[in-house]
Amino acid sequence: MNEAFLVAKDTHWQPAAPLTAARKRADMLADIRRFFQQRNVLEVETPLLSRAAVSNPALASLQTTIGGQPHYLHTSPEFAMKRLLAAGWGDIYQICKVFRDGERGRRHNPEFTMLEWYRVGWNDRQLQDEVIELLQTLAGEPLGIERLTYADAFRDTLGIDPLRATPRTLAQLARQRRLAPDAHLPRDAWLDLLFSTKVAPSFPANRLTLITHYPASQAALARLHPDGHTAARFELFWGDLELANGYHELANPTEQRQRFQQDLQRRQAEGLPPTPLDQRFLAALDAGLPDCAGVALGLDRLLMKLLGVDAIEAVLAFPLDRA
Repeated sequence: MNEAFLVAKDTHWQPAAPLTAARKRADMLADIRRFFQQRNVLEVETPLLSRAAVSNPALASLQTTIGGQPHYLHTSPEFAMKRLLAAGWGDIYQICKVFRDGERGRRHNPEFTMLEWYRVGWNDRQLQDEVIELLQTLAGEPLGIERLTYADAFRDTLGIDPLRATPRTLAQLARQRRLAPDAHLPRDAWLDLLFSTKVAPSFPANRLTLITHYPASQAALARLHPDGHTAARFELFWGDLELANGYHELANPTEQRQRFQQDLQRRQAEGLPPTPLDQRFLAALDAGLPDCAGVALGLDRLLMKLLGVDAIEAVLAFPLDRA
């Protein structure tokens, strides 16, 4: 073996985050557990690995092989936690690592920490209030909040109705603003591009912004509103940084199967590999998921806001390039 290789020193052995960030993280986790303990919400733990993978084309699962069988690191504990809900476990929460391939940058690390919780008998509006209460508790002070529908956020910033605009209109708008002028994207991809580059950056830096009534095409695992055009889904931003994504959960197993099949069709159209569906999750829906609302909150991003830093590496001991 090359002697130079044996004596070479890796300059990235030290943590990226300072000790102050580690202490703040420990305090934050303790405060979160206290918050839910006071509300009789049970902390649970589910596997990081599954034989199933997420079907959503926007998410990419990391894959490994165990005993000759493919397994996937979860992108969220959602499916497993809903199995617990269907089994009658009641209000639950989990703090865990999740993994998403291809997500790396100033605000992204492929491995990150998520807080996810579910409230039985609640709708998305009730859960929105609890998310805000949790953030104010962790911040130690009241935080300004504005609630906007997805459509109002687009109208205020770009002057269009995102629920009715055609893909051509959205593409023209993006090109006028010099965004991906040569791209050919699906309608929701144009919406995502405009939202992330123009709408979200317009949110005041020192305020929480709650976006509700997402398009039905972006419902994911949320139920639809009676209008059929919007979903009972919300996202919470602190400044322009997305922190949380929540739903009044879809409990209809037939509709959920249809959405999964639509996901697989989109994956095929986009040249992405097929993924095995979580049949045990679908069986739990068949058994009966209670009426509930759930939300996922990125704790590394929240810690960034609590510490006033703008790069995720500043709150991670060992981000990907130091792992």
